[in-house]
Amino acid sequence: MADYTLSTRLDRPYADAVEATRTALADQGFGILTEIDLAATMKAKLGVDLPPQVILGACRPPLAYEAIQVDPSIAAVLPCNVVVRALDDSTTLVEAFDPDAMMGLAGAGALDSVAADAKQRLTAALAALAPSPEED
Repeated sequence: MADYTLSTRLDRPYADAVEATRTALADQGFGILTEIDLAATMKAKLGVDLPPQVILGACRPPLAYEAIQVDPSIAAVLPCNVVVRALDDSTTLVEAFDPDAMMGLAGAGALDSVAADAKQRLTAALAALAPSPEED
């Protein structure tokens, strides 16, 4: 995968993966501010077919507030985008924009602790989606 995302591949159908992703994000304190059905949008606007995929705009308000207090312009890269994409009928990819990459865009410094917290929470949410060893 790209070096600007955190990702996990799931052996579960798309619809199940979307719901599991919502739950895993909520468990880490993220709410969903926006939802874009990318496949439907591309079909409607360009007449092209994409695999089912949704962009979830996830936000943890305390982190967003802390970041905005340090640098109001960081709001331009909020919320954290999490993409759930069907790879086939039984496999789904979940990717989140890596907060470290976001800090590369914004510049290092006072936001490092916010990025570290966001990354830890997003990584935990993705890890919660991965099957445990006894499920393999």
